[in-house]
Parts: sequence; structure tokens; C-alpha cells
Amino acid sequence: MSEVKKQVKTLTGRVVSNTMNKTIAVMIQRTVKHPLYEKHIRRSTKLLAHDENNECKEGDVVVIEESRPISKNKSWRLQKVITRAQEI
Repeated sequence: MSEVKKQVKTLTGRVVSNTMNKTIAVMIQRTVKHPLYEKHIRRSTKLLAHDENNECKEGDVVVIEESRPISKNKSWRLQKVITRAQEI
């Protein structure tokens, strides 16, 4: 039998909340075309991701990967931080 490695689904988004312990809320934005007017519309989805070391802050741009369900609403895991948030 040949070993087939499953492709892991990854998404890029911005951290909008890190108040929970070991959990971050990531906003994923995408553009879709309106079916009738054909104007591009921005749509967003908020996903909960597991952050084992509590390393993310609000405003960070991160990559998350799909994983097994960790809790009722959390089935994504932090893969890496692309850019850190600007401190004012």
C-alpha cells in the first residue's frame, strides 16, 4: 500500500480576540461576486483556533490549520504568526 498524506487545509486571517485561555478568535475575510449585480462584496467568518502558548495578540496576522475537534466550537490550530500587531 502506498502512503497517501492528506493535505491540511490552511487559512490566513487577523486575530480579533485573545481574551480566552489558549484560544484565539480569527477573522477570515474573502470577496464574493454578487449573483445579480456582479459587484464584489467582502464577507467575513470568525473562527476559534487553539493557541497552545498564548503567543498571539489582537491585530496579529496568523495562519491557522484544520485539526480534530478540540472543543465544541474549536477545530482549528495556530500554525504560525505572519506579522505582529503594531504597538501604539
